[in-house]
Amino acid sequence: MMIDSSIFKSYDIRGIYPTQINEETIAPIIDSIYQFFQDSFGKKAGLTVVLGRDMRVSSPSLFAVARDRLVKLGAHVIDIGLVSTPTFYFSVFHYHYDCGIQITASHNPKEYNGIKFVRSSPTGLIKIGKSTGMEDVKKICETPPTPDQTHIGGVAVKTNIVESEVDSALSFFHNPQLKKYKIVADPANAMGGTYIDAIFKKIPADLIRMNFELDGTFPAHQPDPLDYANLKDLQERVLSDKADFGLAPDGDGDRLFFIDEKGHVVPASIITALIARELIDKQPGSLVLFDIRYILTPKTIIEESGGRYEITKVGHAFITEQMGNTGAVFSGESSAHYFYKSTGNAESQVMTIIAVLKALSESGKTLSGLAEELRRSYESGEINFTAKNAPEILETLKTTYKDGKLITLDGIAISYPDWRFSVRSSNTEPLLRLNVEAKEKTVMEEKRNELVSYIETLTKKA
Repeated sequence: MMIDSSIFKSYDIRGIYPTQINEETIAPIIDSIYQFFQDSFGKKAGLTVVLGRDMRVSSPSLFAVARDRLVKLGAHVIDIGLVSTPTFYFSVFHYHYDCGIQITASHNPKEYNGIKFVRSSPTGLIKIGKSTGMEDVKKICETPPTPDQTHIGGVAVKTNIVESEVDSALSFFHNPQLKKYKIVADPANAMGGTYIDAIFKKIPADLIRMNFELDGTFPAHQPDPLDYANLKDLQERVLSDKADFGLAPDGDGDRLFFIDEKGHVVPASIITALIARELIDKQPGSLVLFDIRYILTPKTIIEESGGRYEITKVGHAFITEQMGNTGAVFSGESSAHYFYKSTGNAESQVMTIIAVLKALSESGKTLSGLAEELRRSYESGEINFTAKNAPEILETLKTTYKDGKLITLDGIAISYPDWRFSVRSSNTEPLLRLNVEAKEKTVMEEKRNELVSYIETLTKKA
């Protein structure tokens, strides 16, 4: 059976159902993942494998095939059913299971499905991506192993995990006294609603629910808060209901955007700075990571708080790997992923919501007021260019802006005393992604316009 190799991405496995991934092709993929797990642990039988899924229309049947296949391979399957991806990560780490597989396509449109998978290690979870084993799985899948049915596994159903996730997060923050806020949440008929409901069963709040019914056809809008068009209804509802803030998770719940009481999107770098300050106050001198796209706000706040920082590549698998290598307590990504050492270096939006509530309650400020207190830069937002000549463009930019400080960690990033920019290639599309930030808004706008015009000229030369 031929499997489309393009479904093996930098961070997960993802493709269109049923042409690229279906009930037939998932069997050898699961075989290959389990073989990879066995090789990683040096263990031929008895691995405990957490198995979860999202609410996509194709997820129940793909989940059933994966479960049955794992049992035949000798795995002890922990069936956690319908959960967000952060809750899936929590279950693998908190209960000390060997590894896990989540059936999900994150924020992709309804016709997609896929697989995220992780294994445990002494330093936390290892998400399997390009640098941590995805190529090995892809290679195994080219000649899938014949299942050795010497050992037959079994299935144990585990429930109430999200409730334990909330209890664990509250305990981490010493069960803080939180004020009662009016909050509007729009999970876009996707998995983020499960942990939002669980949080506010234990924390007092006036919760206004939008699009909470799980529906893998996404009838309201795409579950992708990076596209701000999908936030419009939530922003309007925050204003019309005079709410304190809004919550917008993505499809599988591992990203989360905040809308302040004025209806504005709070930059993820500011939320990163807010949480970093909270955690450094709790653990003085802690190491915090953030990605290369926007660094000025988190860097400055971390330094002011007496913490340490490192910069990461973009991508959740890379970030989790670097957290494991460095012992960082927290990492924030500009696409609104937030990672915690206490949850195995994986995302936890339960932790994020409680951290923000704690900061708001203790400061007495509005979310917009707290955000402005933390702001140290102004950001352009990510700007994409279709570019068939991406390597040449990057080299030209390095030459043109050679008087700046160059970092080549992920694409290129060039810094000046009062502004900086980064340009990196997409891992999945022929795109270049530009991000510009500056200490002053007018400088950011000027340099953004300059770079957009210049890059557009360079793409036309291809």
